[in-house]
Amino acid sequence: MKKCLLLTVAGILACGTIAFAANREGQFSLSPVIGGYTFDGRQHLDTSLIYGLRGGYNFTKHLGVEALFDYVNTEPTTSKADVNMYRYGGELLYHFFPDNAFVPYLAAGFSGLHFDANGVDGRVRGAFDYGVGAKYFTCDSFALRADVRHIIYSVNDRTLNNIEYTLGAYIPFGGVTPAVKPVEPPPAPAPAPAPIVVEPPPAPAPPAAPTAALTVNPASVTKGQSAALNWKSQYASGCDIQPGIGAVPPMGAREITPVADTTFTLSCSGAGGTATSSAGVTVVIPPPPAPVKPKAAERFCDKPSVVVVEFDTDKSVIKTKYDEDLNKLGTFLKEWSKAKGEISGHTDSVGTDKYNIKLSQRRAASVKKYLEEKFNIAPERLTTEGYGESKPIASNKTKAGRQLNRRIETNFTCD
Repeated sequence: MKKCLLLTVAGILACGTIAFAANREGQFSLSPVIGGYTFDGRQHLDTSLIYGLRGGYNFTKHLGVEALFDYVNTEPTTSKADVNMYRYGGELLYHFFPDNAFVPYLAAGFSGLHFDANGVDGRVRGAFDYGVGAKYFTCDSFALRADVRHIIYSVNDRTLNNIEYTLGAYIPFGGVTPAVKPVEPPPAPAPAPAPIVVEPPPAPAPPAAPTAALTVNPASVTKGQSAALNWKSQYASGCDIQPGIGAVPPMGAREITPVADTTFTLSCSGAGGTATSSAGVTVVIPPPPAPVKPKAAERFCDKPSVVVVEFDTDKSVIKTKYDEDLNKLGTFLKEWSKAKGEISGHTDSVGTDKYNIKLSQRRAASVKKYLEEKFNIAPERLTTEGYGESKPIASNKTKAGRQLNRRIETNFTCD
């Protein structure tokens, strides 16, 4: 970190001018960076320092590429062993405002990830990344840069999400230097013309003041029924009815279906001034019909364990064979908004108590997410609870029993 800071300070002190400080076409660059790297929680690795190097080239002042290399030394959260991570690949960069001293950009790319540690699969994995960054040029040969990247890759059929955030120096060389436009002197002012005396025309007669008249019929309607607006005006160049109607001709009629008591105002303007007229309509709201509880309530309400979804070992992914039951439950919840309840998650006895509590919570959360996203169920109607292995319904000594214990259950009330 000290070397990176010294290099940055040296680059700033070496700047003699900020002329042409910008992103250039045909420019090569070198960027040492340092920052932090945060792993997906499921990897159980500590957030650690990252050291990296970037080498770039600009095809245009907007579009460029960079080769990258990163190194992270971290430790597992469950032990003291060393884990080394290496990342190498490339990114495509698109720069905004490339002629300014401050140049923000978007980045996306592909890289290889390699983990080196005892007991860790050391094969290289492909990773996609995207993010944002910005360069601030202190002169045409040096800039400070800051970057954030979202890195996505898969391990054992699990999609992992890592975050990388760095600061560093951007050292460009080469490139096309923009030409400086010569400053042309302003043209000499033209001689002032001789004043022309114009006799004022006679004052015109004052324009007539506009008129406006607005009526609504009938003045009271039941919600859902329509009424008619009628209006007329004279000596007006334009008219407007508010709320919600806008510009109208000087004379006309329109059918309206208000949803609440509304006062409409006709405003007409012309050379002689402005005139307004208002008329109101009262909306009578009938009482709502009593809600009818759907027939599905007999199955899903006030009965524990109505819907049971079983999971594979150490998994919280919902199998497609349970879609039918979940879709029936989701349809009922969408039709009967008064229904609410708990989705409880359970596990077999494999694993620690602490881990099984978290696994059971994830299983309950996955079912809650399925219902919220597919059927737009309000989150506050569904609660989740993970019970781990504390509530088995079968023996954990057999494979079949453990399968029955890896489940979620539902319990809804419909009052």
